[in-house]
Amino acid sequence: MKKIFRKIHLWLSVPFGLIITLVCFSGAILVFENEVNEWFRRDLYYVETVKESPLPMDKLLEKVATTLPDSVSVTGVSISSDPGRAYQVSLSKPRRASLYVDQYTGEVKGKSERSGFFMFMFRMHRWLLDSMNPGNEGIFWGKMIVGVSTLLLVFVLISGIVIWWPRTRKALKNSLKITATKGWRRFWYDLHVAGGMYALIFLLAMALTGLTWSFPWYRTAFYKVFGVEVQQRAAQGHEQKSDAQKRDTKLAAHREKKREGNEVRKGERSGRPEGRRNNREHAKNRNTGEYTGEQPDSKGRPENNHSDIYLVTSPFVYWQEIYDKLRRQNPEYKQISISSGTASVSFNRFGNQRASDRYSFNTDNGEFTETSLYQHQDKSGKIRGWIYSVHVGNWGGMFTRILTFIAALLGAALPLTGYYLWIKRLIKVLK
Repeated sequence: MKKIFRKIHLWLSVPFGLIITLVCFSGAILVFENEVNEWFRRDLYYVETVKESPLPMDKLLEKVATTLPDSVSVTGVSISSDPGRAYQVSLSKPRRASLYVDQYTGEVKGKSERSGFFMFMFRMHRWLLDSMNPGNEGIFWGKMIVGVSTLLLVFVLISGIVIWWPRTRKALKNSLKITATKGWRRFWYDLHVAGGMYALIFLLAMALTGLTWSFPWYRTAFYKVFGVEVQQRAAQGHEQKSDAQKRDTKLAAHREKKREGNEVRKGERSGRPEGRRNNREHAKNRNTGEYTGEQPDSKGRPENNHSDIYLVTSPFVYWQEIYDKLRRQNPEYKQISISSGTASVSFNRFGNQRASDRYSFNTDNGEFTETSLYQHQDKSGKIRGWIYSVHVGNWGGMFTRILTFIAALLGAALPLTGYYLWIKRLIKVLK
């Protein structure tokens, strides 16, 4: 039986070993990407001076919006519990675009973007540097090769355990030792055997979760094991996309109103009093839905000493109020994210690092309309978060991330040590 597994182990490893090394090594580099970026770009992620209180959120985001092109709008903001960390402001385009903003001064500190080095490592890890978007035509070869190599890694690991798992406790103890004083061949052999045993669980976890990004059939089967149909996931994605489109439409309408308001103000400055009169006649009270000659304040109450155009047209008018409520309700929060009509709160907890409590609110009066705590959310979203957390190793905090980093490095070393032992054996046979 062991002879069969030796052949499986060898002939699966030889053609795909180098690819496994590249995938594991690039994955290890990505484990601490955020920490490295924050170390070298602290000026981007953190404010220079922490003041007593940040600017009101609507004023801050309106200030950011004035720096953007007309085709781009602010769609959300993420606020860390660390007062020294800059706000991350999400943009409507390009996809996943965001800015870091000093919440005390309104200064735009810079774009959130992956550095060239880490983008190279990410593309290596996912697609072997192949094109990210092959135009949906033909085979995405980079993604396919990574997926096949990862699938074969699972069989290589299992066959390796069958081959080298000792029969006695004493033999197991010896197998877990790495000796560096008995020559290079013994060192590489120990590193191959003991390193594989130490990293086995983590490598299997990373491989089995990583395959969900490579093959739809595998993802379907993986989800089904946990009692979730992929159709649920697709439906949820369609619903989220629809919500996002509605949000963008609403923000576009707000921008149009703001432009109209600017034209009214220009009319006022040019000496046309009817501009102000018409402006007040069309100011809508947010609580009653009726038009009034007085502009509403942030609570929806008429108040004459503010700009009615600003209050009526600003899409961020209740965001500060929402943030204050969520911060009071969740004093141990890690991050609060707010967008038009929705908000989420995440925490520093073990487990699914993408877990968050979600809220919906009425954009016309700032009242919460729906609360979805994490424990009551559907399985589909939970599993996606768990897959990611296990794959990158952050489910147990810094401790499991360090173990994942070491395991990934060992995973990169296993094919190299295997090649060394195989070549040594071939040379010995040829002699």
